[in-house]
Amino acid sequence: MNAPLNLKQDHLQIVPTSSGLALDKKRYWWLLSPGLPVLGMGILAGYHFGPKATKKIFALGGPLLLHVIIPSIDSIVGQDNNNPENEQIQSLVEDPYYDRIVKLFIPLQMTANVFAAYVVSRKSTSFLDQILLGISMGAINGIGVNTAHELSHRPHKKDHYLSHATLMPLFYNHFRVEHPYGHHRRAATPDDPASSKMGETFYEFWPRTVFGGLKSAIEIEKNRLKRKGLSFFSPQNELFQGWAMSAGFHATLLNLFGREIIPYLATQAFYGVSLFEVINYIEHYGLMREQKEDGSFARTMPEHSWNNNNITTNLFLYQLQRHSDHHAYPTRPFQALRHFDEAPELPSGYATMLLPALIPSLWFKMMDKRVFDHYQGDLNKANIHPKRRAKIFQKFGVIDRLLNRD
Repeated sequence: MNAPLNLKQDHLQIVPTSSGLALDKKRYWWLLSPGLPVLGMGILAGYHFGPKATKKIFALGGPLLLHVIIPSIDSIVGQDNNNPENEQIQSLVEDPYYDRIVKLFIPLQMTANVFAAYVVSRKSTSFLDQILLGISMGAINGIGVNTAHELSHRPHKKDHYLSHATLMPLFYNHFRVEHPYGHHRRAATPDDPASSKMGETFYEFWPRTVFGGLKSAIEIEKNRLKRKGLSFFSPQNELFQGWAMSAGFHATLLNLFGREIIPYLATQAFYGVSLFEVINYIEHYGLMREQKEDGSFARTMPEHSWNNNNITTNLFLYQLQRHSDHHAYPTRPFQALRHFDEAPELPSGYATMLLPALIPSLWFKMMDKRVFDHYQGDLNKANIHPKRRAKIFQKFGVIDRLLNRD
């Protein structure tokens, strides 16, 4: 039998099992992630079956969970700075339990989405409640992109289709192509649409990453097919395959529940995509890899991603906050990701940082000094928004070598 987990004290410890595989004491707490759609169904059930006086509270259950409950638990439980040893990583990687956890999310997510469409199609659900429930399900589907992310790095085609499946509610299938083959090649460089720049607001970043990511995915897939001697309009185009899956998903819901659910579907997709892109905005803000004399960039290292070790958020996000190790070893599954002391640290977990990221003045106050300190005052090493460059250098009283190189 396993000893019960005290999240605040035990953290991550690896102990041998009778099967010879490594077992971490958070083993069963990882079920929080596939349990998220179950919480979503609980919110929907509370709204649908609960008294009228509590309907608005349940309709806003998703944002309350994401922006209030999880950050509060994060602050109480604390951080986990422990790592698996090198010799334990392979055992963790080979344990099929973790793969099953990731894939369990998908049928639960689909069930929650069908239930949500049913609830919002009822005549008793007002237009305002449709929008609020769309925000709540958008939170579930937005976090679901993390499941798509985990599967997008797998080598097997069946995992890529599962990645597309969890992206269907958001119609965001280009992520499966752009993230592993675009973002991971360009992360923490000015050319990456998914790496935010110091001084760039989220509202400037959103269109750059959404449309820039789509453009990048089309170019990547076009080149892949060209190497195989195929046209972009080939049936083997993975983007078309993913978009067809999303179109089929939405068409099925509309056929089952009617056009009345269109405002709900649009709301959850927009909110879910925006939630995911806020996390993108946070992950590499202001960080840049060193550029070599030939114009290429140095290898991605731990110092090129913002990390955080708040346990609760990491349990919901498959340790996405250990982002540095993920970029160093993109195919390494979540259970084996490690913490690096040299990686720059966020003030708190992703869940807590979401709202500040939406308030530019607060975000810049919290993060710009951290970028400055990370580069020990040499902002020439940072990835800075060109329009804000002079203002930022003036703010910190440092010399801009681009303006003084002659």
